[in-house]
Amino acid sequence: TMHRHSTLSRTFIVVGFPGFQDHESKLLFSVIFLIVYLLICLGNLSILATFFLDESLHKPMYVLISTLAVLDITYSSVTIPRMLTFLMFDARVISFVACFAQLFLFHAVGSSQSLLLMLMAYDRLVAICNPLLYPTIMTNRVILKQITWCWLGGFITPLIPLILAVRLPFCGPNKVMHLFCDLGLVVRLACTDISINSIVTLTIGLSVMFIALAYILYSYTRIIISVLKIASSEGRSKAFSTCGTHLVVIFVFIFTAAGVYISYRMPGTSEDMRVIAAVLQTIISPLLNPFIYCLRNKEIRDSFVKISFIQ
Repeated sequence: TMHRHSTLSRTFIVVGFPGFQDHESKLLFSVIFLIVYLLICLGNLSILATFFLDESLHKPMYVLISTLAVLDITYSSVTIPRMLTFLMFDARVISFVACFAQLFLFHAVGSSQSLLLMLMAYDRLVAICNPLLYPTIMTNRVILKQITWCWLGGFITPLIPLILAVRLPFCGPNKVMHLFCDLGLVVRLACTDISINSIVTLTIGLSVMFIALAYILYSYTRIIISVLKIASSEGRSKAFSTCGTHLVVIFVFIFTAAGVYISYRMPGTSEDMRVIAAVLQTIISPLLNPFIYCLRNKEIRDSFVKISFIQ
C-alpha cells in the first residue's frame, strides 16, 4: 500500500514546448490559444443555438451536426484551458489523478468523434441510397440511441490502456514533454517495461481509427456510385455538396490525427514540432467544423441568418 499511495500522491510537471521556455513565447502562444479557444466555442455554440432555435432543423442530420459541435467543444475544453493556465500562470504541476483524467477524456472524446463521423457517413448513405426508407430508418429516436452508443463506445475504448497505465509504477522522471497529459508520453515515464502498454494502446487506437476510416470510405464509395446514377444534374450537385462537406470534415480530422501519429514515430522529429502537431490536432478540427458546415450547408446558413434577424 505504501507504494500505491506514493504513486497516487505523485505529481507530473508539464514542460510545454521544450524550445520555447521564455516568457515572450509563452505569452504569444497563450494569446493564440485563447483566441482559438474562443473561436471554437463561439463557432460551435452558434451551431447549437441555431439548431435549438430553429424547429425546421430538428432532423437526424442536424442532430448529428449538433452532436459533433458538442464533441468539438468538449474535445478542446479537455486540453486548452489547462494549457492556458500553464502558459499564462506557469501552473506546471498537475496531480496524478488530474493527469490521468485528462488523458482519459482526451482519448475518449477523440474516439467518440471517430465513431460519430462513422454514424454521419451511415446517415448520408441511407439518405442517398434509400431516400424513400430514410424517414422510417433514421428517426430522431433512432439517431439519439446511436449517438449514445458513439459516446459509450468512445469512453469504453481507452479504458484498457488507462487501467494498464494507472497500474504502472512511477518512481523517477515526472516531466511530461507536452502541453497536456498524453497517454503515450505519460506511460514512457514509468520505471518499468512498457512494451505491453504500447502494443495494446497502439492496437486499440489504430483499430478505432481504421474501422471508422474503412467504413466511411465504404459508405462514400457507395454514395458516389449511387449519386452518379441520379439523372438530374441538380440532384447530383445537391447530393455531392452535402457529402463533400462531410468528407472535408472527416479528412481534416483523420489527417491531423495521422500526422501526429507519424510525427511521434519519426526519428529526428524535434520535441517542439511534435507538441505543435499534437496541439494542432486538438484545435484544427473543432475550429474548422463550424465554418465548413455553415459555409457549405445552405439550410444552416439560411437558418442562422433568419435567427440573427429575428433577434
